[in-house]
Amino acid sequence: MDGFDHIVVGAGAAGCVLANRLTDDPGTRVLLLEAGGWDRSPYVRVPKAFSRLMDDPRTAWHYPATVGPGRQETWQRGRMVGGSTSVNGMIWSRGAARDWDALAPLGWGWSTMRPVFQRLEDHPLGPAPHRGVGGPLRLSVATGTDPLAEEMLATGEELGLRRVDDLDADDDERIGYPTATIHRGQRVSAAHAFLRPVRRRPNLTVVVDAVVLRVLVEGGRAVGVRVARRGREVEHRAAGEVILAAGALATPQLLQVSGIGPADTLRAAGVPVLLDRPRVGAGLREHRSIALQYRLAEPGGHNARLAGPLGQARATLRWLLTRGGPLALPVLDVAAHLKSRPDLDRPDGHLLMAPFSAAPPRPGRALELEREPGVMCLGTVTRPDGEGHLTVTDADPRTPPAIEANYLATERDRRVAVDLFRRMREFFATGPIAKRLHAETVPGAATHTDEEIVEAAVARGYCGYHAIGTCAMGADDDHVVDAELRVRGVDGLRVVDASVLPAMVSGWTSAPVTAVAWRAADLITGRATT
Repeated sequence: MDGFDHIVVGAGAAGCVLANRLTDDPGTRVLLLEAGGWDRSPYVRVPKAFSRLMDDPRTAWHYPATVGPGRQETWQRGRMVGGSTSVNGMIWSRGAARDWDALAPLGWGWSTMRPVFQRLEDHPLGPAPHRGVGGPLRLSVATGTDPLAEEMLATGEELGLRRVDDLDADDDERIGYPTATIHRGQRVSAAHAFLRPVRRRPNLTVVVDAVVLRVLVEGGRAVGVRVARRGREVEHRAAGEVILAAGALATPQLLQVSGIGPADTLRAAGVPVLLDRPRVGAGLREHRSIALQYRLAEPGGHNARLAGPLGQARATLRWLLTRGGPLALPVLDVAAHLKSRPDLDRPDGHLLMAPFSAAPPRPGRALELEREPGVMCLGTVTRPDGEGHLTVTDADPRTPPAIEANYLATERDRRVAVDLFRRMREFFATGPIAKRLHAETVPGAATHTDEEIVEAAVARGYCGYHAIGTCAMGADDDHVVDAELRVRGVDGLRVVDASVLPAMVSGWTSAPVTAVAWRAADLITGRATT
């Protein structure tokens, strides 16, 4: 016995929050295991350097994913302390109250989650019924980032979108600068917000470069984990719980290689079946971002400042001296929530826009910019209902699982995507921004029909990096975890990460996962959510 009460697998958003909150009690001993290393890369604190981190296999996991017949792409996830919050686009979005309220029967409604976000946040716009100040996570809203961004905002207003300071204040059509996990020009990862402040607590042990091979189950109870580290295999045991916080891809993979998953899949991979649980790895939902790009009629935007070595050097020097400039910004400058059709009662799509344009994607590369000036817009079906799945192909978790994305797999998702794309084109044909454009470059003016738009979304779009649902919570025994995130059929085993969310909560996933982990700590310790 190691002397640990809890073992937490994964030091991403959820793991860092759990390590922080579970060790509030000096009598609770926690082991935090991370398969990657420490977040020592200098690029971690530079917001716009995220693509360097995502492209590097030393700082990001590269999962092959099938997106259609004969088509594959790479899904990157953070491979270091801080997890994907150390490499992501840094947009902080709580999700819509109405979507949280769909989880109210499970105890995860907005009335429960709203105070959690208030406890988490240190928001620059000050206190409000839906946001907080004084919390451990310092946020910012970068305004006036570029004249083109201001023209995008003015265009949105001309089309009837309401310009707002806080995009999460309500759930009607709106446009504004996104809230970001950036403070004074530097990324605020989960590691910086939650783990580093408690790193020296004597009841917290953090071990990096530790690949968990399987969960140890004895007599129907999870008692620990087997870990490979630096050429050796060791076992760590817990008197309380094993908590999987490895994310929507690694957590279902670890459950499956531990013998908990679809029986036929496990047998085919050479894994002894402990529990036949068909929904482990099923129910995967992921955003597909449809790309729309234009060439500018005149010089402008970020391309000239960030695409070439000289511009990058100047931007880097500016960031080092002032913590300002384009490198201090989140992934994209402007965000909007809008309806794909006017008769809807709420937005079903969201946009991210920026005064730069992406070069043609290359395998394993996250984002590279064109040399010529351009603008970019990514449109996403906010709440997709199409489901993919993840299955292991080998008993060793170091072998990547098979991932089927099933983007836009339903008629409803395709309809929303097509209608949203047409609204995107309408946006850039309107007002101030239209006067700045020369021609559409992606997917190109020849893309007209519904079928062509869907094909462009799949062939030339982007993964949203927002996978959820692979260990979804639910009220009946078919669901992998119960309302308190305990794995059904195994005592002492809990899942706390994006995999437990049964549906998207209107936007980006970093904030919801952080809040889920905060509340999970209350459930684990028996404290009331305050």
